[in-house]
Amino acid sequence: MGELERRGQFSIGEVLAQLRPEFPDISTSKIRFLEEKGLIEPARSRSGYRRFSAPDIDRLRDILTMQRDSYLPLRVIRERLAPGAPAARARRHVQAPAAGGRGNR
Repeated sequence: MGELERRGQFSIGEVLAQLRPEFPDISTSKIRFLEEKGLIEPARSRSGYRRFSAPDIDRLRDILTMQRDSYLPLRVIRERLAPGAPAARARRHVQAPAAGGRGNR
């Protein structure tokens, strides 16, 4: 275990290694994109490297799960994860409605 892991901080590569088993398509660029869109805010080292905490990784996992399982747009995900949003609402994964409503006849 590295010094940063002992302090509860992880590099972007370590975050990828933790998330890849559940999200095989995760990439550095995807994490940077989510940061650019304001969905995550990892700390920065003095030299400018991203440093992720365990809560940052949990938030990333929630975002990726909502995208994968519910096909939610980033705007909706941001609203659900906003400060003051009920935790149950933020973590609820609503299924997309079936096309065609009652079925085709």
